[in-house]
Amino acid sequence: MTAFRENSIQRSGSGWRWLLYVAVALAGAMLTFVGARAQQKATDDAKFRKLIDDLCVAWSTGNAEAPAKFYAKDSGLVFYDVAPFAYHGWKEYHDGVQKEFLDGASSIKLTAGPDLKATRRGTVAWTTVPMHLTEITKDGKTVEMDLRYTGIWEKRGTSWLLVHDHLSAPAAGS
Repeated sequence: MTAFRENSIQRSGSGWRWLLYVAVALAGAMLTFVGARAQQKATDDAKFRKLIDDLCVAWSTGNAEAPAKFYAKDSGLVFYDVAPFAYHGWKEYHDGVQKEFLDGASSIKLTAGPDLKATRRGTVAWTTVPMHLTEITKDGKTVEMDLRYTGIWEKRGTSWLLVHDHLSAPAAGS
C-alpha cells in the first residue's frame, strides 16, 4: 500500500510540474505577443505621423499634383471635402480642389495637430487628426480655419494610399 501511495504522490508531483511549465510557457508567449503588438503600434504611429505631415506639406504647395502620390486613383473612390459635398475619383478631386481652393490662394499652409490617432487592421488603416489651414487669398485676405480630418489608407505593394478622406470644418459657434 505504501508503494502505491508513494507512486501516486510522485505522479501527481510531476503532473503539477508539467502544468507549471505549460503555464510559464503560455505566460511567456503572451508577453511576447503583447510586446510585439506594442512595438507594431509604435511603428505604425510613426509611419502615419510622417505620412500625414508629408500630405500636409504636399497640399501646402498650392498645387493638387503634389499630394497625388498619396491617393489611390480608382474611379469609384469618394472623397469628402469642406465644399462641395463629395468628389468621385481622384481626377474629380484633383480638379475640383485645384479650382475651388488652390487657384484662389496666393499661399496656403495646412498643418496637422499633435493628436493623431492611427489604427491599423492588416492592410487597412484609418487616421484621425485635427488640422489647421492658413490661406492668404489672391486679394490679400487671410483665412484661418480649424479642420477635422479622417483618412482611410490601404497598403498597396509597399505604399500606403488614401482610398477615402474626409475633411470638415466644425459648424460656426461650436
